[in-house]
Amino acid sequence: MKIASEKLIQDLVERTRININQVERFNTLSEELLNRRPGPDKWSILECIAHLNLYGDFYIPEISKRIAKSKTESNKTFKAGILGNYFAQTMLPKEKLNKMKTFNDKNPMGSSLDKTTLQRFLNQQEQLLDLLNKAGKIDLNKTKTAISISKWIKLKLGDTFRVVIYHNDRHMVQANKILQ
Repeated sequence: MKIASEKLIQDLVERTRININQVERFNTLSEELLNRRPGPDKWSILECIAHLNLYGDFYIPEISKRIAKSKTESNKTFKAGILGNYFAQTMLPKEKLNKMKTFNDKNPMGSSLDKTTLQRFLNQQEQLLDLLNKAGKIDLNKTKTAISISKWIKLKLGDTFRVVIYHNDRHMVQANKILQ
């Protein structure tokens, strides 16, 4: 996949803003509704958001650190890496979401959650928007980040943003289905 770096960042900013709006809407619902599970082994809306917060706890500092250390200048074109593109594509929401096993340290099931979970997500999304803005000044191809499942695998920054934000999109679809 090849795309203008500016266009990629614009797409990711728009997706993040949509997610912010959806969570602000969730904030108007009762905690009882937000904690209701559609089934015994299914997450509630708050558990979906708490799961995203756990990933944000890893990726936001990692991305921030890599952007701060980057000495590269912006490249007009982003070309996805093979592994990064694969991970990003698997995160994109589809008509019928393919089930994925969640790592135990990222599984919020059974946690005691309230609306502070939503506020934490909103704060992380504001940080993500700031990082996307800063990323427009560096090379999304040459700046690399670690990933949450392995310190040894590095992805291009553009791919990391795609994975994180597509993952957010995926769980927003899941959370919205719980409301229906």
